Amino acid sequence: MRRHFLVKLSQSLVLLFCVLLLAFFMLRLTGDPVSLMMSRDASAEQVEAFREAMGFNRPLIVQLFDFIFKALQGDFGNSLHYRSPALDLVLGRLPATVELASVALLMALLTGVPFGLISGSRPGSFIDSVGRFLALMGQSIPNFWLGMILIVIFAQTLGWFPVFGRDEAKSVVLPAFVLSLASMGQIIRLTRSTVLEVRNEDYVRTAHSKGLKPSTVYIKHVLKIVAPVVISVAAVQFGYMLGGSIYIETIYAWPGIGQLLQQALGWRDFPLVQTITVFTSAVVLFLDLLTDFAYALLDPRIRYGK
Repeated sequence: MRRHFLVKLSQSLVLLFCVLLLAFFMLRLTGDPVSLMMSRDASAEQVEAFREAMGFNRPLIVQLFDFIFKALQGDFGNSLHYRSPALDLVLGRLPATVELASVALLMALLTGVPFGLISGSRPGSFIDSVGRFLALMGQSIPNFWLGMILIVIFAQTLGWFPVFGRDEAKSVVLPAFVLSLASMGQIIRLTRSTVLEVRNEDYVRTAHSKGLKPSTVYIKHVLKIVAPVVISVAAVQFGYMLGGSIYIETIYAWPGIGQLLQQALGWRDFPLVQTITVFTSAVVLFLDLLTDFAYALLDPRIRYGK
């Protein structure tokens, strides 16, 4: 297990290094990064002063090593718009994004796992049809479109929820629901397929032959097989929610990292964009590593290197 974990750790570090390279070069692929950051009416003197202040007049290899060295220390420079450390801005928005992603993931799990278990245990039944329909709809409906529809119906027309912001506890309900749909659909689909694979295994049949209730069989035996799959999917989806909620946070004016990224792109605040890119990628890689470790604890085949 230690060797397996070290291999995964080395892979994550290599991927993180690739993300750092991508974040560095994404400013330079389109030409002069100064022209992207500065306004078009800036004078030549202002452009040169900015180029020198940002270090863009140095050799490219020097800029690269300086960027990587500072990034490893948590120094991504200052935001051009806020004039304050970019990482501090991202960390300040992190609690709102974590709250939104956590509620959304909880909604997806509380809906997806039961529907997946029941659908897999009763293939062809009405509840199975409902589960497959929910899985299809969850992964097919554009979340930005659904987000606008829910605002019109439940916020503006019925007045059940706030339209924008994070001022009330119930403000998280609509954006979290919209964000949870794609994850819910995937959890239903994968849980159902896993149950269908193991429902005819010998140990499941033996449990049934002993007179155990179907609910007891699925909770005590089948759920043990489903759990690693659900944990793996949930961790991946949580990482996606942290880094991919830009549309939801923008629609609902949710003050998280996604909204900050949208604003940074509009302001051409590329140091802030770089910081968000590296930070969210690092979080996703950490979650993937943590999930793999948890998976190994749950699966003896990985734990004992089989």
